[in-house]
Amino acid sequence: MEANFTEKGGAILITSDLKEELKKVVPEERIKENHELENIFGNTGKVIVATETEEEISSLLRYANTNGKKISVIGGGTKRGFGGVNEAEDILLSLANYKGIIEHTVGDMTLTVKAGTTLKEIQDYLVDFNQKISLDPTWPEEATIGGVIAANDSGPKRLGYGSARDVVIGLRVVYPDGSVIRSGGKVVKNVAGYDMNKLFIGSMGTIGVISEVTVKLRPVPKYESLVLLSFPDGELSEIKSFVVSFLDSVMEPITLELLNPSLVEKLVGQKSYTLAISFEDVKSSVLYQEEFVNRIKPPTAEMKILERALAMAFWEQFYHLSPRASMSGHQTEASVKIGVVNLDVLKVIQKAEQISDAYNLHIDANGGLGHGLCQVHLYGASEDVEGAIKELRAYASSLGGYATIKHLPLVLRQKVSVWGERPSYFFLVEGIKKKIDPNKILNPNRFIGGI
Repeated sequence: MEANFTEKGGAILITSDLKEELKKVVPEERIKENHELENIFGNTGKVIVATETEEEISSLLRYANTNGKKISVIGGGTKRGFGGVNEAEDILLSLANYKGIIEHTVGDMTLTVKAGTTLKEIQDYLVDFNQKISLDPTWPEEATIGGVIAANDSGPKRLGYGSARDVVIGLRVVYPDGSVIRSGGKVVKNVAGYDMNKLFIGSMGTIGVISEVTVKLRPVPKYESLVLLSFPDGELSEIKSFVVSFLDSVMEPITLELLNPSLVEKLVGQKSYTLAISFEDVKSSVLYQEEFVNRIKPPTAEMKILERALAMAFWEQFYHLSPRASMSGHQTEASVKIGVVNLDVLKVIQKAEQISDAYNLHIDANGGLGHGLCQVHLYGASEDVEGAIKELRAYASSLGGYATIKHLPLVLRQKVSVWGERPSYFFLVEGIKKKIDPNKILNPNRFIGGI
């Protein structure tokens, strides 16, 4: 008991000393002691520093790099369960207060925004200009643009919208030594030099802190709808036949997403495999594409059309069904991203159903038959979730694909590799990390291979 008291007392002294040192770096009101160190998702810090300017971010990183302090970076906190095997670093750098629109060029349809701005705040601002940012992550009212870019997050509309790598045209990034660099630019047609943006997108904040993001926008569509094509018989061969015909056509869906029965039941109250096919265009084009689907669908398939308001409500509900780090409950929750060849999505969704029965788990799964990315959300006992993840990863590998764990409590992330085996290009990633962050102060052990 005495040893525990001494250890705790020592920790308090260390934290107090760190707070005093940080007061010389950033304003005192930005600093507070973290009283929630035992967060089940880890990726936290002993002291929280909520910066509000790029200069403060730069000063903090320079201090940490010089004094050997480790930093964990957080925005809205929705990605706290994604990557990382450390419970707490020295400093938790929060960008939640570093938000706002920097520049909006309406005619060029470009927007520059601070990294801590949430996706919902951006979309709400753009409504008055009849424009939107073409990214659709989960929990948009909490997910920040910096976090979405750092994790390369995307949703079902990736088919029509593209990924973060397609949307971002410029970044400002603060390096671990405090220097600030700009990659890309503020215009859509920028072909000068290497596309450095891609170096930071998806790097999980391990080589720099994104401070500003410039994105290209798209107009709000004149009309949109969502076609729900249900297959009560559950015949995946029928779904495959339809999808092949549809993909071979000249139709341009925004989504072509297969949802498993349990996910469909949550969304529309009907338990069957269902294709969610979104269209966004002028009304005549959308209606034509709806009619095309009706003409080529199998006789046993049931078709339902949700017009704009109902379609938006459907996706709003969809984006709030995945696990996130602010959730708490008695069961373990996990989210796995699986990438395979397009039509193998059918096999992955079917495998998820089989695993659900074998491990006594509740599983919601969806996958894009136009881009090959699947999201599998698992709910149940810890050991069953762990076993299911390993089986899913092995199955994805057998199909020539991969599986990345996007959400999992820390204790399981320390047992099950978030990223799987090191890829063949790991030496390149490792080399970049050593060059930019030789002291390994930024989000340590958060990325591939423990980077």
